[in-house]
Amino acid sequence: MITVRAPDGAPEVGPGDDLAGIVAELFELADGDIVTVTSKVVSKAEGRVRQGTREEALPGETQRVVARRGPTTIVRTRHGLTLAAAGIDASNVAPGRVVLLPEDPDASARAIRESLLARTGRNVAVLVTDTAGRAWREGQTDIAIGAAGLRVLVDLAGSVDAHGNELAVTAPAVGDELAGAAELAQGKLAARPFAAVRGRADLVLPPGEHGTGAAGLVRPDGADLFGYGAREAVIRALRGEEQDRAAFGAPSEPGELAAAIRTVVPDASVAVEDDSLVVSGGESRTIAAVAFAFGWRPVDAPGADDLRFRPSTP
Repeated sequence: MITVRAPDGAPEVGPGDDLAGIVAELFELADGDIVTVTSKVVSKAEGRVRQGTREEALPGETQRVVARRGPTTIVRTRHGLTLAAAGIDASNVAPGRVVLLPEDPDASARAIRESLLARTGRNVAVLVTDTAGRAWREGQTDIAIGAAGLRVLVDLAGSVDAHGNELAVTAPAVGDELAGAAELAQGKLAARPFAAVRGRADLVLPPGEHGTGAAGLVRPDGADLFGYGAREAVIRALRGEEQDRAAFGAPSEPGELAAAIRTVVPDASVAVEDDSLVVSGGESRTIAAVAFAFGWRPVDAPGADDLRFRPSTP
């Protein structure tokens, strides 16, 4: 059985406050519990509150812009998270001020975990949580952005189901699932930023072993199939600047690129030659944009009217 507790009575958190001390006062912890703390109270305790607006703070928290739609900007943060407005929040804070995400949420989780062990003698895991939207889904849910002492991902590849079928890529993101479960008990407006989940001690690591942290749930830039929004992908492929390559991912196979060029530029002649693709005819800028999006770069061509491309990485 899994239980989630999110008690009332948490104090307003300010710079320098001892979060582990607050948790120890709120809960009677047991070995194997999983403590969740919202990123907002972690940020407040760590002094990550700033004067100004979300728009003013956004550039400093952005690694790159993923998509824009009107007033909404989705970015990849320095942490590798993809969030609206880099997770900068203007709620539950004085007017004219905003709360940034913790500088290093995994380090924050480790510090709280170690302090709880020292105070209580209990071996617990700690999650730092934040609210995020999901592509193709309405609404938001809490996810793990920091973790310590927890297996945040359970790889079931190679396991066999009840019918004898081998699982290939199943890997439950239990860190996010636990964050979502905790949020159900905490609520958004109930001033309950701390929760404790009991019943999944199998996920909790021994003292001193902190695991991958929530960073283990973040795909490397370029490994995701949706590195840019649809409009942004078109613009960046046409622009073709070197710093925009990573989010398009690894180079495709030559046959995949050849098929794409033939689809977009039907009058082009495409030939695969060893490690190169040679294109004759067609509108060169369009061909170059397709090649860029598929991870290939132009090189010197054998003839004046030909375009030659090779993979951008070996």
